Amino acid sequence: MDCQELCSRFDDRLDVAAYAGIDASENGLQVGPEERDVERVAFAVDAAVETIEGAAEAGADLLVVHHGLLWGGGGRVTDLRYRRIERLLDADMALYAVHLPLDGHQDLGNAAGVADVLDLGNRAPFGEIDGEYIGQRGRAREPVTVGELRELLSSELDTGGESVQVLDFGPDEIRDVAVVTGSGTDWIDEAAAKDVDALVTGEGKQQVYHRAREHGLHVFLAGHYATETFGVRALAGLAEEWGVATTFVDHPTGL
Repeated sequence: MDCQELCSRFDDRLDVAAYAGIDASENGLQVGPEERDVERVAFAVDAAVETIEGAAEAGADLLVVHHGLLWGGGGRVTDLRYRRIERLLDADMALYAVHLPLDGHQDLGNAAGVADVLDLGNRAPFGEIDGEYIGQRGRAREPVTVGELRELLSSELDTGGESVQVLDFGPDEIRDVAVVTGSGTDWIDEAAAKDVDALVTGEGKQQVYHRAREHGLHVFLAGHYATETFGVRALAGLAEEWGVATTFVDHPTGL
């Protein structure tokens, strides 16, 4: 498939244009020519030297990632950015990145993937930024305890061997859950306003402890990487449906 066509399909399915004014990531094709044939696509969470080299070893023509190389208008190509781009050029490999649109897509996104793991029903968009959403909320089929939800996340997510941290300040039974993957604790106030029992995200900040306690809300910190493998895996499934061979380059950070 032509690289431009493949990237345009991803852009359309994820409604990338809707996030143009709110996402610091330069979403879309970041490195490489638009007019080239793509036979194999590699997928990874991060555009790092290790994942680029893994994609090159797999013979990929294009690497699709959640965290790309260009943020906030680009900038200088030096140091680590230079080394990463150098690896891409050495492998004659293009790079496509998609950040917030892949967090919030209600079917293909990272939050939707975590919600699938938790088997949430009655789902609705969550995590609002200027009219767009980067998360999802829903109701558990049966009430669960803190320990049961923590064990489910630990067993189903690629945590790199790290434990799921919990700020245990909510009710004994968890029914309503909000999910914002990655660094999502900025939406703890919205979670409280929506009367959910728990917020599931990746990583936390010092002040979250007090906000969770004062709101009477559980916060599960399951790892930034661990909560953000779902979107790129979903895109890999799409690419396979379109007749393109795929490879997933797994490089958990434990963070």
